[in-house]
Amino acid sequence: MRVRSKICGITRVEDALAAVEAGADAIGLVFYARSPRAVSVEQAVAIVRALPPFVTSVGLFVNMPREQLQALLAQVPLDLLQFHGDESPADCEGFARPYIKALRVRAGEDVAATMAPYASARGILLDTFVEGLPGGTGAAFDWSLVPQGVSRPIILAGGLDASNVASAIRQVRPYAVDVSGGVEASKGIKDASKIRAFVRAVVDAQCDGDCGGAVN
Repeated sequence: MRVRSKICGITRVEDALAAVEAGADAIGLVFYARSPRAVSVEQAVAIVRALPPFVTSVGLFVNMPREQLQALLAQVPLDLLQFHGDESPADCEGFARPYIKALRVRAGEDVAATMAPYASARGILLDTFVEGLPGGTGAAFDWSLVPQGVSRPIILAGGLDASNVASAIRQVRPYAVDVSGGVEASKGIKDASKIRAFVRAVVDAQCDGDCGGAVN
């Protein structure tokens, strides 16, 4: 199965289009005010409107009140919701959109058991646990902790970049990989060359470096 790629923390239209041009499958928009990659409704609308067909727009939320999230979704036509806080399955449901749930991985935790309640999620994103931070840490976790044979697609995040994503894919065999800081010039500002290198590394990891020049 082809491993998909998501470029998260997009704040500018030009960065979204650079991700599309590189062959990314999805872009992520952060709606968490404490993040240096947070976007306004106006920024998000402009970015989503610039996307061509078949590129998924994902909104990232951290414990946002239901009424506030519903009001935001009335303005921003997101395709997929990503919950990165302490949301229960019930908190993630009922928005007329599919969702993925982010879980932070730490040693000694039964990751499969933590995933189990989110049976309605389209996938589970596994990120690095850092006390007090919901994500975007730029640090990798021990990939051997990722459970095998689970029922939900795994999206691997946390400290990925062009130099290590191939190793991560070969070890974990995820459905998708998610990157933010690993393709940036500075926080919230993407580097088009780093995005291209990342997507190329994702593709090469799946075809042993012989892809005939095709990205997709």
